[in-house]
Amino acid sequence: TTAPPPQPGPPGRHLGHYPSLPPGYQNTPAPQNATSAMHPAIQAATQPYSQAPQRYQQVRVKSQPHAYIVLLEHFAYKVLFVCISLCGFGSTCFPPGGPGPAQLSPSLAAMSLQSSTPEALRVVNLLQERNLLPPGPIPAPIPCLPQDLQKINCNPEVFRCTLTSIPQTQSLLSKAKMPLGLLLHPFKDLSQLPVVTSSTIVRCRSCRTYINPFVSFLDQRRWKCNLCYRVNDVPEEFMYNPVSRSYGEPHKRPEVQNATIEFIAPSEYMLRPPQPAVYLFVLDVSHNAVETGYLNVFCQSLLDNINALPGDSRTKVGFISFDSTIHFYNLQEGLSQPQMLIVSDIEGETFFFSFKDHLPTLFEKTMETQSALGPALQAAFKLLSPTGGRMSVFQTQLPNLGVGALQSREDPNQRASAKDIQHLSPATDFYKKLALDCSGQQVAVDLFLLSARYCDLASLGCISRYSAGSVYYYPSYHHQHNPAQVECFQKDLKRYLTRKIGFEAVMRIRCTKGLSIHTFHGNFFVRSTDLLSLPNVNPDAGFAVQMSIEENLDDMQVVSFQAALLYTSSKGERRIRVHTLCLPVVNSMSDIFAGADVQAITGLLACMAVDRSASASLSDARDAMTNAAIDSLTSYRQSVLTIQQPGLLAPACLRLFPLYILALLKQKAFRTGTSTRLDDRVFAMCQLKYQPLAYAMLMIHPALYRVDDLTDEGALNINERTIPQPRVLQLTVEKLSREGAFLMDAGMVMYLWIGRNCNPNFLTQVLGVPSYAAVPDNLYLLPELDTAESQRTRAFIGWLRDQRPFFPSLHVIRDESQLKPSFMQNMIEDRTESALSYYEFLLHLQQQISK
Repeated sequence: TTAPPPQPGPPGRHLGHYPSLPPGYQNTPAPQNATSAMHPAIQAATQPYSQAPQRYQQVRVKSQPHAYIVLLEHFAYKVLFVCISLCGFGSTCFPPGGPGPAQLSPSLAAMSLQSSTPEALRVVNLLQERNLLPPGPIPAPIPCLPQDLQKINCNPEVFRCTLTSIPQTQSLLSKAKMPLGLLLHPFKDLSQLPVVTSSTIVRCRSCRTYINPFVSFLDQRRWKCNLCYRVNDVPEEFMYNPVSRSYGEPHKRPEVQNATIEFIAPSEYMLRPPQPAVYLFVLDVSHNAVETGYLNVFCQSLLDNINALPGDSRTKVGFISFDSTIHFYNLQEGLSQPQMLIVSDIEGETFFFSFKDHLPTLFEKTMETQSALGPALQAAFKLLSPTGGRMSVFQTQLPNLGVGALQSREDPNQRASAKDIQHLSPATDFYKKLALDCSGQQVAVDLFLLSARYCDLASLGCISRYSAGSVYYYPSYHHQHNPAQVECFQKDLKRYLTRKIGFEAVMRIRCTKGLSIHTFHGNFFVRSTDLLSLPNVNPDAGFAVQMSIEENLDDMQVVSFQAALLYTSSKGERRIRVHTLCLPVVNSMSDIFAGADVQAITGLLACMAVDRSASASLSDARDAMTNAAIDSLTSYRQSVLTIQQPGLLAPACLRLFPLYILALLKQKAFRTGTSTRLDDRVFAMCQLKYQPLAYAMLMIHPALYRVDDLTDEGALNINERTIPQPRVLQLTVEKLSREGAFLMDAGMVMYLWIGRNCNPNFLTQVLGVPSYAAVPDNLYLLPELDTAESQRTRAFIGWLRDQRPFFPSLHVIRDESQLKPSFMQNMIEDRTESALSYYEFLLHLQQQISK
């Protein structure tokens, strides 16, 4: 094993740990129900306080809760007070039943207790409180579990749920009017990933769940599955701990100490020998493509990074180029330059030869304007079918020749006025069918679209969506006229060529008995009810799933979810990455609301709205998102609030929900009344479905910072770099000042807005210009000046860029800049020609709720 030594849990861990055995325990029959194997303390501590005896609801120790722990005679209450003092979630941690007041010691009964509401349920009147944005990033809510389980639970950046407290019944979930679902980033680059090599991977014999920190050990030789509750034997090999090199402590194995772990799989996890790393590049070389200049950038990037392509000695690289014909290349060792084979019969069989460089010069004088993309994809598919691999397609125009030819479906005159947007669905099923063929042969297709004109991304995107590929989009790409996009393309291409890759992958998501998964979001093909086919998996792909509660969970204190990703590494190893998430079960509306994860809910609703836009209409999707805010706040008012009061009321944990819904309505994917190009809209929809939540949220609600007065106060120190941490501002022009400079981080793009009377010191020390009028029109690079102000600003922007897998371009804008409307479009709290201001939207919600 290469796993780091695990940190032993504190005394008293009970899930993933077996209690000492009383005499004759071995003769006791295995427990029958879901939770009887758990220690009473765990049963108690994972229950909401709303089921506690009446007198002990809404309690909080007045001062220094730790000081009272010694007074508690019952272990369950010890856990209770640790929860109150450490997680601050008194309302969802108090045990039910348990010993009543009469059984408690006189010391505890005499303690002064007072009523308190957890912060998550603090009532906020949205019409009165304007400054709701926290100054920094919003952390994911922590599930209300005992401390030792909290510490070992899955990282929310990898695996999180819209509700961190799961309702006991579907009717309770329906009453809460909030979606239940999971958001995953399963192949995320991780700095610490325990890797285990074992000939025996321990799994439940019934449901095939991998052993994990949330199983129960009944004794040394038996463990109970936390998903289906079957009792399984502990294999002999599992009794030995390779980390501690000790025998007889299976609960200390890395698999039971880590909620995320990777196995190097034995041979039974292989249907065939692991495939080699095979990369095929399919390149548009029409006149339009040559004019953009992308070929030079592509070839240079490939030459710079060819040795960093993931793979081993079996790695293969190939090339196809196409215009109205398809070209293959032969570069054997004895040849002085590449030989090109032209196939003009674009319906015929083709053969593949390897190619190395000299591509841009071959087509620099071409006048060929047609694009036979469909036949080129078919040819590439035939070449990759025997092995599987990655197909990288570069396209600069609407394909207009052969199979898969498309016609323009965009009417620019319809853009500004239409409430419903046409043509969000593909015009042909050719690209979807070909993608499914690719998926069956373990081929994923990544699409790079570099075009100033309409390309019908709604149709072309299917080739990536159903083959588990990615879509990259560079509108108005040109090597001279748009240098910011060239920089973006270069940086994205470097990461794309060198990032980790998994081949011939499948992912299965399992959940505790009683829960069911019914809708998946992301780029994949669903092979069976819960198995996603991922010919390639990459560290930048996100997924979401919608769930429902099929059977009551009333005899359970916790439920678990497990995502298992089986893939072949670029070095030819078969590996399994497993993530397990554990959440408490509750039966009161207040506990459900207290555990709401507002960002996860927003991310899942965005995925659902994309589907609704294509299957029904854009106006349907917009109405559904607005209704999600109305319904959840109505439910909160009717089912949780005990005292009715005027205003638009929300629990603190959902205080940003209306703002995020308004942000979605104004997002490029869903907005109306503005001149949004169809491809731009479809690409935004693709991104919302595919991006991991952290990146999608920046696209939905950008972050605004004032940067002309950056200081080192509160700064981070990372790799000997000082990173300023300015506070996040509301997205309204009220927060702008003509004397300042403001950075807007919108995920895939950043804007640096310079006020007309901007501090002259900032202009000279950061931009290197003497005055506002001297700021260049198309400035996209900050000069590297030897000043403290320049270093702080570049460090902050560089740090923001480093946190994401794609490279956001930077545009420095003034009042006169062409991009100023794009910057202003992201001022979500302000009114636009066709959309309400935030305050007007709140009034609309209040009106609907009070009907």
